Amino acid sequence: MKTVDKYLFQALDNYPYSLEETIESLDYALSYDDKNTMALCLYGQVFSDQLLKYEEAKEYFQKALSINIHALEVYPFYIHTLILNEDYEEAMKLIDFALTVKGINKTEIFLKKVILFERQQDFKKALKVIKKAKLATINTCYDYTIEETEKRLDKKLNSDSKKDKSVKKKKKNK
Repeated sequence: MKTVDKYLFQALDNYPYSLEETIESLDYALSYDDKNTMALCLYGQVFSDQLLKYEEAKEYFQKALSINIHALEVYPFYIHTLILNEDYEEAMKLIDFALTVKGINKTEIFLKKVILFERQQDFKKALKVIKKAKLATINTCYDYTIEETEKRLDKKLNSDSKKDKSVKKKKKNK
């Protein structure tokens, strides 16, 4: 095992419970190999999820993908960061590209697309993509997430349609 891997494993083991140790291990890992896409991705996660510094996080993800376009670990986190930062067009382009990358976890990418549509309050499109996620899954580990997401979207869609009906009734009565 390479030294860089030792520090990468330490960083992965520490994240997110010990951020100081995570950063220290990542710094060591990157000092041995500054092109390690997994280390760059985890640094991006720290900036996105812990520090809420989405622009800095995007830089780490972009660097990782510029080193290796097939760094499969990067796509879900990068897409999530783009959605949080409300970079919706960029997120959709990355989702579309990610779905063409050989070996990518398509279920996970479809779920990111669902989140994107949900954030844009396009619940009908989100529900259509849920069906694709169901078809793409090849094990049961995503079943709960898919089912709960579908229930949440149905509630939102139904509450929207109830609001629309009550607004139409009020307009009709006037």
